[in-house]
Amino acid sequence: MTGGFDTVFPAPAKINRFLHITGRRADGYHELQTVFQFLGLQDDLCFAPLRRGRIEMHAEGALAGEDNLCVQAARMLSGFTGRGFGVRIGLTKRIPVGGGLGGGSSDAATTLVALNHLFGLGLAPDELARQGLRLGADVPVFVRGHAAWAEGVGEWLVPVEPDTPWTLLIDPGVSVSTAAMFRSDELTRDCPPERIAASGYESLHNVFEPLVRRAHSEVDAALAWLASSGASARLSGTGGCVFGLFPSEAAARAAQAAQPEPWRTWVLRLENRSPLCDWHAKSGPEAGAGEVSEGK
Repeated sequence: MTGGFDTVFPAPAKINRFLHITGRRADGYHELQTVFQFLGLQDDLCFAPLRRGRIEMHAEGALAGEDNLCVQAARMLSGFTGRGFGVRIGLTKRIPVGGGLGGGSSDAATTLVALNHLFGLGLAPDELARQGLRLGADVPVFVRGHAAWAEGVGEWLVPVEPDTPWTLLIDPGVSVSTAAMFRSDELTRDCPPERIAASGYESLHNVFEPLVRRAHSEVDAALAWLASSGASARLSGTGGCVFGLFPSEAAARAAQAAQPEPWRTWVLRLENRSPLCDWHAKSGPEAGAGEVSEGK
């Protein structure tokens, strides 16, 4: 790969090792604590230059709409830098939509990092993360590309190096609305604050899990089976994907072979570094395409 417009850029999934809500701000946003890690499951994005100001999205179905976070990210970056560039964005979607794996946020983060690199915009990762927060609370961790302890609305990040066990990731086929989960009257919003740590998450939990389990029997069944298999079972984000942690790849694959339902599943190892990290070192005026010839 040359690092140019013929390059495919990765947008990895994330999981939350735990997820607590510690309060609610006057503006309605929730204060949280969580630990983000990455998974090998990823979407792929590619980009092609277009005439100035023209931004197009190529993806399947509803993902091709103007409300796609990739389009919003490109328009925001174009306006913020004053460059007015045009780009066609191609998305190959693999991360389940509404699965609590951060797919949309990851796609947006990759768009920011890729366009910064390709057009030589010269923005530092800190600035890209600040801009990304305007699109969603999970975007900054994907921009920075390292496992992190997160607080605030998700923008306050401290890099950590948790253990990286093998996981069996299950998609029970349920798409869960993050907004609906945050609006729920049953959501626990007063978890006592935890101290920053790189381990010890087994005793912590995800406050959205009981809500999602009650609302979606498929998620409840997947979590119950994972727990019965001996795994440390968790909901990721606001769901509906769940994951079990295993001490070895062999143990995770044995559980996958024994799954009782035709769920979509993946055996993956947790990762503390995103493949997108490699592009930060290449970002800058000298690395990008600069002014490119207009496409159609």
